[in-house]
Amino acid sequence: MGLDIKKAVIPCAGLGTRFLPATKAQPKEMLPIFDRPAIQYIIEEALSSDIEDIVLVTGRGKQAIENHFDKSFELEHYLKERKQYQLLNNVERIAELADIYYVRQKEPLGLGHAISCAKSYLQHEPFAVFLADDLIYSKTPAIKQLINVYNKYNCAILAVEEVSPDKISHYGVIKPVKISETVFKVEDIVEKPNSSDAPSNLGVVGRYILVPEIFDILSKVQKGKGGEIQLTDAIKTLLKTQPVYAVKFNGKRYDTGDKLGYMEASIEYALRDKEIGSKLKSYLKKL
Repeated sequence: MGLDIKKAVIPCAGLGTRFLPATKAQPKEMLPIFDRPAIQYIIEEALSSDIEDIVLVTGRGKQAIENHFDKSFELEHYLKERKQYQLLNNVERIAELADIYYVRQKEPLGLGHAISCAKSYLQHEPFAVFLADDLIYSKTPAIKQLINVYNKYNCAILAVEEVSPDKISHYGVIKPVKISETVFKVEDIVEKPNSSDAPSNLGVVGRYILVPEIFDILSKVQKGKGGEIQLTDAIKTLLKTQPVYAVKFNGKRYDTGDKLGYMEASIEYALRDKEIGSKLKSYLKKL
């Protein structure tokens, strides 16, 4: 029986260049998806999956993230004085969401390096990884679906989805052995292959369960594509000593690091809102 997944790491050190100039003075992760910052959805998914401690790997200029999840005495006092209790409850709840720790990635050396920055918090137990650009709407939280499979196999678990040939070169792609309709044993993994070289159409997306052995591998792995320390390369090495499984999760993923994906997420989350959803739908029909 493996240890429960109670900790998570969320890399947030990226510069958000695809969203300039909006991200010149604020973190990309703080751009709102409908009524809350993208990073808040990620943390809420972690908490709804019984994760208790969260490490955010940040970089220079990311203080707004820390401020968002901290108490705001002036704002709380202002709302209390004006008896705006619903807004007050919303603000106070954010500060009480989780135990959040912060560590800095001093250089942009890739996802593998970002995860290794959190080693001192996570090194002795399995942990979850969330990529902040991947927002997943699902009945059962996507990371919970991975945890359920981890509880059966007690090894690293990757989230995957089917990817079209024209986009496959943007993903780490697995060579799968089918276990069930949604679970696969990973035979191999390739970082950003050409469509003609891809071992399948199953690309790895922003949810992982990793084991502590990954840190020793990351400390030795050479820089890969883009001159960065690639998590995919570390997982490929991990496969030599222990099994890795993949889960085709049930849910809809939005790539909020892409402008179109960001807009789709904002609109569709708003359409699901009880207060304005029907009004927005009427407006969009008029367009």
